[in-house]
Amino acid sequence: MVVVAEDVSRAYGERVALDGVSLSIDEGEVYALIGPNGAGKTTLVRSLTGTTDYEGRVELFGVPPTEVDPQRLGLLPQSFDPPERLTARELVGYYAGLYDRARPVEDVLADVGMTASADTWYERLSGGQQRRVCVAATLVNDPDLLVLDEPTTGIDPAGRRDLRDLLESLAAGGTTVLLTTHYMEEAERLADRVGLLAEGRLVAEGTPDALVAEHGGASRLELRTAADEDAARALMDAGYAVERTARAVVVSGVAPEGIGEVVGALAAADVGYDALSWRQPDLESVYLALAGADVTETGEAREREAGVVA
Repeated sequence: MVVVAEDVSRAYGERVALDGVSLSIDEGEVYALIGPNGAGKTTLVRSLTGTTDYEGRVELFGVPPTEVDPQRLGLLPQSFDPPERLTARELVGYYAGLYDRARPVEDVLADVGMTASADTWYERLSGGQQRRVCVAATLVNDPDLLVLDEPTTGIDPAGRRDLRDLLESLAAGGTTVLLTTHYMEEAERLADRVGLLAEGRLVAEGTPDALVAEHGGASRLELRTAADEDAARALMDAGYAVERTARAVVVSGVAPEGIGEVVGALAAADVGYDALSWRQPDLESVYLALAGADVTETGEAREREAGVVA
């Protein structure tokens, strides 16, 4: 195993950030940590990489994290503030100079899509470009274990896709990747296994498909209507499992081919609707069921703060 953690705990005064977390990550595996803000993801990353004190046992490549050869480890913390009056090329070159064996700077800049802006000062780059440069600095030593704390925060959708492609390529080449993310589609696409942290505990772990099968629940047909009470009553009378939320009337367990029957039941009750949408369970459904938070709204709020969403 590349990463082994047993009963890892960490408290800040009376606040418990981690409460007995155990996990392991194999060579070439992509492991994604998800969970609400304050769940303990960053504290766990810091514990696993030896940048904070903790109780329990952690080993990377069979030794404590503070004894790992720096050449083998790449770490991108959530907050990373390099000198702003260096260009992207100078920054990556600086970090390359810290290692005995480093990849060519131009190759790393190309990997993260920063060739065209390589001579721009860091302070004049957009938030997404700055994050790309930080990722490049993490990759320059060609690490065997890559630990990324929210690597795509502030990066536009096209940039996130490019970075996902890069991480997939690295994992295919044998690099072990541990990342935290608020983007469920990112975890679902990239990760071999996903761990869900909530209140400092690892409450679920497994492949995305296994987690969805166990915790995702039924499919959901959401109806937007001004007559939500009438719609809910009509559908319950027709035998459907219905719930009302602040935004919609939700019908559970409807297959795509059954949507027409739901619409027919509304029409028979003379109830109209403005819009409907159907979705099958996914990793976001798991998150909502186990963490009790709206990940979509959380992700959009973080993007607004970073200037990605208008």
